[in-house]
Amino acid sequence: NSNLPDCIAVRWAKQVSDDFHARFSATARRYRYVIYNNKFRPAILGAGLSHYHQELNIELMQQAAVHLLGENDFTSFRAIQCQSHSPFRNLMHLHLSRVGQFIVLDIKANAFLHHMVRNITGSLLQVGMGLKDPEWIAELLAAKDRTLAAATAKAEGLYLVDVDYPEHFDIPKMPLGPLFLPDSFC
Repeated sequence: NSNLPDCIAVRWAKQVSDDFHARFSATARRYRYVIYNNKFRPAILGAGLSHYHQELNIELMQQAAVHLLGENDFTSFRAIQCQSHSPFRNLMHLHLSRVGQFIVLDIKANAFLHHMVRNITGSLLQVGMGLKDPEWIAELLAAKDRTLAAATAKAEGLYLVDVDYPEHFDIPKMPLGPLFLPDSFC
């Protein structure tokens, strides 16, 4: 770890078979997007969080998120420069939680399109601020038009927290994190 940048740490290493590929062998990926929801910006951890000063209604955001579950065409939530051949992804899990001033969006899918998590988050934030109804998310999904969705959410606050692989690779599981979250999340 002493030769790595401060923001990277190796927590384990393991020899794997030649047919293993970190990206293409994965069966699912899980991200967490961490929002600091307070009228004042955070003095500590500011670079690792997205800050939204307006009160967010996570109940409305969760109602909206339900529309995205399952296998869908996520064209409305992909970046223009996305190079994926197919916009279809299977969204297995999307849940929002609040602990104090933190809101955590926890999302898992078989794969993600370029900027998909941040684009979904940006649109859910519009619902959370009361600017759009929860049903708007279903309309966006059906429209298959990126220009109708909200702006892409900030990169700060987005964490890849888990990757699933077939059992025969015997890849260790770690606490999800990010590790600065309260123990109830990890």
